[in-house]
Amino acid sequence: MIQNPPSDDARERIDGYLQRSGLLAGSTRVMPLTGDASDRRYFRVLVPDGASIVLSLYAAPFVFDALSFVNVARLLAAMPVPIPSVLGHADDLGVLALADLGDVTLQAHLGAATPEEHAALYRQAVALIATLQKRGAELASPEYLPYGVAFDVEKLTWELDFFIKHFIEAYKGIVITPADRDELRREFAVLTEMLASEKRVLCHRDYHSRNLMLHDEQLYIIDFQDARMGPDTYDLVSLLRDSYVDLPEQTVSELLAYFLAVKGQTDDERTFRQRFGVMALQRNLKALGTFGYQTTTRRNSVYIQYIPRTLRYVRDNLDTLPQFERIRELLAAHVDEFR
Repeated sequence: MIQNPPSDDARERIDGYLQRSGLLAGSTRVMPLTGDASDRRYFRVLVPDGASIVLSLYAAPFVFDALSFVNVARLLAAMPVPIPSVLGHADDLGVLALADLGDVTLQAHLGAATPEEHAALYRQAVALIATLQKRGAELASPEYLPYGVAFDVEKLTWELDFFIKHFIEAYKGIVITPADRDELRREFAVLTEMLASEKRVLCHRDYHSRNLMLHDEQLYIIDFQDARMGPDTYDLVSLLRDSYVDLPEQTVSELLAYFLAVKGQTDDERTFRQRFGVMALQRNLKALGTFGYQTTTRRNSVYIQYIPRTLRYVRDNLDTLPQFERIRELLAAHVDEFR
C-alpha cells in the first residue's frame, strides 16, 4: 500500500544507496510502502529493465553483521524456510535492500481466496511453524541471537505491564488503584510463570497474517528479527488467534490437529489445546497493549479497528480457563468490554 512521498531525508538516503548500487536513473521510481509497528520505513524501487527491490530504512546507521534481521535471516536460510533475500546494504545510510515479494500478505489474499485455497495456505503456514521448531532445535547455536533470548518471566511480565499501562490506563483512560494493580500483577504472575516454565522452541514472535507474504504461490516469512525461544504454542497463537483475521473455530481446531500430526506430537491433544488457550490469553492481552500504545503514544489510529476482535479473544479464552477467573473479575471491574 502506497503512503505519502518520502521525506527529503529519506529521499537523500535512497538516492545515495541507488547511486552507489548503479541503480539510479532518470526513470527509476520510488514508492513508499506501508510499514509495520516499528520505526523502520519501507520503499519500493522500480528499476528500468530490472526487478523491483524494497529498501528498508532504519532510524539510524547500523553495522550490517550486527543487525538482528541479518543474524536471524542467516538462521532461517539455513533451515531453509522462505524469506526475502538480502540484496545489499549501506550501513552509513541505514539502508537495507531486500527482494520484492509484492504486496499480497496472507491477510490481503484471504478475501479473494476460495475455501480450498484458504485452507491450503493455512496448512502451509502451520507446516512452516513445525519446520521452525524442528530445524530451530537442530541448528541451535550461540552464533544466532534468538537462542540467547526467551519469553521468560521477565519478558512476559513486561508485556502484561505494558497492557495495563497502554491499554487500560492510556487507551481506556482508567485510573487503577495501587491495590488493584498489585492484585492484577499477582494474578498475571501465575500466568507468566506457567508459560515461562514450558519447554522452549524457536519462535518467530509475530507470526500472523500480515507477516506472511504470498509470492509465486508460496508463503514467505517476514519481520522475523525479534525471534526468540518460547512455548511451542506461541507462533500458533499468533497465527490462529490473529487480531487481523477471523478464523472459524472449526478451522482453528482442524489446524491445531494438523500441527500435531505434522510434528508427530506425542502430548495429549487436550493438554496441548489447554496450553494453547493459556498462551493465547497472554498474547492477546499483550496485543491490546500494543494497539493502545500505537493509538495513544504513536498517534497511529489504524490499530483501533483490531481491538474489538482481540477483546473477544480474551473474553472467549477466559470462558475456557476457570483457573484465571480472578483475572476476569479484575479486568471486568475496570473495563466494560471484559464483562
